[in-house]
Amino acid sequence: MIQTVLLQLRARMLLFLFLFALATKTFPGAAEAVPAPVLDKSGNKLIVGVDYHILPVARGTGGGLSLSISRNKSCPLDVVQDEDEVFHGLPVKFFPVEPRKGVRVSTDLNIRFNVYTICVQPTVWKLDSFDDLAKQWFVTSNGVEGNPGRETTSNWFKIEKYDDDYKFVFCPTVCSSCKVLCRDIGIYIVDGKRNLALSDVPLKVMFKKAP
Repeated sequence: MIQTVLLQLRARMLLFLFLFALATKTFPGAAEAVPAPVLDKSGNKLIVGVDYHILPVARGTGGGLSLSISRNKSCPLDVVQDEDEVFHGLPVKFFPVEPRKGVRVSTDLNIRFNVYTICVQPTVWKLDSFDDLAKQWFVTSNGVEGNPGRETTSNWFKIEKYDDDYKFVFCPTVCSSCKVLCRDIGIYIVDGKRNLALSDVPLKVMFKKAP
């Protein structure tokens, strides 16, 4: 009798362990967690290909992001922050590596100013070559839109959560075999210009849909 009860208890325990393992097992093809969408200052999802202004969160620290002749006094134009906070800068469009998934945090994307410039060059953001004079990596224009891979790693950026707001990060993953820099993007002042550059102090930003 006791042996029968023990066998029944053992069978129930084995069944419980089997069901627990089945419930917690990750099956091939199971959907991976999708990164959260990036939201504008009104709480709406950023839309691929729509114009937005990139604004600093902190008051009194300058205006929106724009393009300007800066370090080399010629083309291509550098990505800078307007000195006066009343200016919202130039409108940009976001183009994720997988557009159908939308603009999401921690996801590679191209950023393009929606303007024509005197340089007659693409206005896509790009991490420039190392500036030996300033000992710094700056964000400039004349990048390539799309075509993810080894040849275009310098053109891909990410938006990451930063407290309740966002920051930009350069850490492209469009080439799994490439060695790349991974740094936040902040402000580096050159001759009075507030240039975007790799930094240990990220610029906290928000997004406002352009009128």
